[in-house]
Order: sequence, then structure tokens, then C-alpha cells
Amino acid sequence: MSKLTKNKKVALEKIVKDKAYTLTEASTLVKDLTYTKFNASVDVDVRLGVDPRKANQMVRGVVTLPHGTGKNVRVLVLCTPDKADEAKEAGADYVGLDDYIEKLKSGWTDLDIIITMPSVMGKIGALGRVLGPRGLMPNPKSGTVTMEIGKAVREVKAGKIDFKVDKFGIVHASVGKVQFNAEQIKDNAHEFLSMIQKLKPSSSKGAYIKSVYMSSTMSPGIKLDIRSLLD
Repeated sequence: MSKLTKNKKVALEKIVKDKAYTLTEASTLVKDLTYTKFNASVDVDVRLGVDPRKANQMVRGVVTLPHGTGKNVRVLVLCTPDKADEAKEAGADYVGLDDYIEKLKSGWTDLDIIITMPSVMGKIGALGRVLGPRGLMPNPKSGTVTMEIGKAVREVKAGKIDFKVDKFGIVHASVGKVQFNAEQIKDNAHEFLSMIQKLKPSSSKGAYIKSVYMSSTMSPGIKLDIRSLLD
């Protein structure tokens, strides 16, 4: 068993055992628990009462965080030449097609998201083994396969994130940075959790949201009061 560091021990002492915090309380406390020297991410993990193996219980969606992610999102747009200027004007970091496809094939993944067009997906399909494990494969459901290239780039840069329940029934998302103020963290987390609630599958029986925890990078998790979230 690993030994607790001094900072982690201090952080754990600030969490009341067995207490479930309101979102307002957690958004303030998560800043107080963070001792990293860098601007740590604030994460929310939601355990759902769904069976991800069943297609009708898959929870996947997109949400635009009102205060953004606090991260400089590196966007690659794979498009035909007629859409290149639109992508650049919207703020895409990399724009091209065949040249970048070759770079991706060679293992280059120094980016956060790929946006492309329906007509280009045939070329990208062969990159599944490279992009899939890294969560970079464009998908129409997340708005990253579209003819509205400029709009998609602007939304991602403004704080749009996509999320999907994993095989354990957990949805994970980063909802900001610890340098955000508590109100900004609360607003972003509330927007994300509200979207999770809206996406409840009709086939889901029993408790849909089983537990919610908030944490920052390397901090202990803060249990949230589910009843206060639903209210």
C-alpha cells in the first residue's frame, strides 16, 4: 500500500467522512483540496444504472460548458480545399487532408479533436486503429462529422465536449480548471450533469444516477448529494 503524501493527507482531512456535498459546496472544496503546481483539471465522474452492452442503454452526448474547458483545444480539420478557408477562419489549428492523414498513419496524434466532412470519412476509416483508442475518431453524433466545419470548430473552441458511458457504466468528463472560480466550476458541472439527466434511456430501470464524484487532478474525490443535483 502506497504511503500518503503530506498534501494528500491534509486534503483528506478536509473531507467530512460519509458526507455527500451539494454541488455548490463541492465546487468550493475542490479548489481547497488541490496542491498541484499546475492548473489542474476539475473532473466529474457519474456512475449510471445502465448496461452499456445494450444499445438501447448507451448514454452518449455533447454539451457546451458555459465557461469553456479552460484548455487550449488543438483542432485538426480534415477537409477538401473548398472548406479549408472556413476552417482556418474559425480557428482550426491544423487544416488539410491527405498530408495529415499520412501523418496520422505514422503515429502523429499531437491534437485533441478531429473534425471532418461526410465525404472524407471513407479515407479516415482506415485510421480506426490509431484514432479509436485515443478517442479521436470523428463521429456524426458528437458533431465532428459535418458540412458546417466553421460552426463545429467554433463550438469546440468555445467549450463543447462530448462524452460516453464506458463499459463499467461510468461517464467521465473534465468540466474546467481549478483556477476557475467556484461559481464557474459549479455552472459547468451543472450543465454537464443536466445533460446526463436528459439523456436517461427509456429502457433504464431503477436508479439512473447511482453516484457522482468531483475531483481535481491528483486530489481525493468529493461525493456529491444526488438528491440536491436532481432538485
